[in-house]
Amino acid sequence: MALVYRPTLQWSGLIFSLLGWVLSCLTTYLPQWKNLNLELNELEIWTMGLWQACVVQEEGGMQCKDFDSFLALPPELRISRVLMVFSNGSGLLGLLLSGFGLDCSKISERQQEQKKRLLLFGGMLFWLSGMMAIVPVSWVAHSTVQEFWDESIPDIVPRWDFGEALFVGWLAGFCLILGGSLLTFTICSTEVRLSRGHYTAAEQRDRSETEPKP
Repeated sequence: MALVYRPTLQWSGLIFSLLGWVLSCLTTYLPQWKNLNLELNELEIWTMGLWQACVVQEEGGMQCKDFDSFLALPPELRISRVLMVFSNGSGLLGLLLSGFGLDCSKISERQQEQKKRLLLFGGMLFWLSGMMAIVPVSWVAHSTVQEFWDESIPDIVPRWDFGEALFVGWLAGFCLILGGSLLTFTICSTEVRLSRGHYTAAEQRDRSETEPKP
């Protein structure tokens, strides 16, 4: 049964990891990490991301402006930008290594130990990518909650709220960790047996090498 489910688990892990990587990239560039509704002008919604701040107007659409300086950003946004970039990079590298380590891959088809190492490294990179996606969105969410309930800020001052990008980031981290776990789990399953055609070819080659030449 392990031989039947192993390719399915590998493909499921790779699909979850690919989905998580795409969502992680989307989270990095979405400007909706924080939302701000102005009571004086309910037709405008301000949003803030890692790279730019935007204002959404009911009649004028969305207008965005890039941040002028990296150092002028709050600490949670500076570190979040760095972590998300590393998350995207490690996720991409994990996809490449895991793709070469799948049982269906023709590269090093008879070298199963190398494929196991590729799957292991790919799964570890997905775990790392998932954690580096969850940590920044959770940090921004925590700081947003602290600022929202800060009693030292007058009630008339607008408060930032959670943006859609935070929920996308949490989903991305979950998919990456799940995908990496599935890929790593397949390493502990039963060895993949080569097809009968591969065994026949290998036996014929070994027999020809051992037979004495005339």
